[in-house]
Amino acid sequence: MAAAAAAQSWTALQPVNFSEFKFDVPILNGENYKVWKESILLQLGWMDIDYVIRKDKPPAPIDSSTAAEITLYNQWERNAKALLEAIDTQFESSEKAHAMTLIMKFSSMKLTSVKGVREYIMQMRDIAAQLKNLKVEISEYFLMYYILNTLP
Repeated sequence: MAAAAAAQSWTALQPVNFSEFKFDVPILNGENYKVWKESILLQLGWMDIDYVIRKDKPPAPIDSSTAAEITLYNQWERNAKALLEAIDTQFESSEKAHAMTLIMKFSSMKLTSVKGVREYIMQMRDIAAQLKNLKVEISEYFLMYYILNTLP
């Protein structure tokens, strides 16, 4: 009896078109590239056009190509791979420039440029955290000694 009810509810399920699902993809800026890329890749996967990201371009179909080979080529032609590679290149160089800017800001910050010791320490820790996200590690001990040595 339970099996019949389960079978009946299973047949009542309708097919789902995943390409209609929409994800909230954040607006791309210099700070959220990794989150943006993960969201884009997830969206492309749901839309079933992520094949081009995972596989190299198949040979162009010829007269003797099978229907499967033609379909594979046509699927690959909806190409987003080149675009994502260009964006990767852009933001890798952008991340390096951002890291250099943060390092320069970190090394040139003085207590006189902020309001109070607490604010100065918080800004230095914030810069160190941003650098850590960019894979530039600053140890806690170095940070502590650097801040203490830059205080008047």
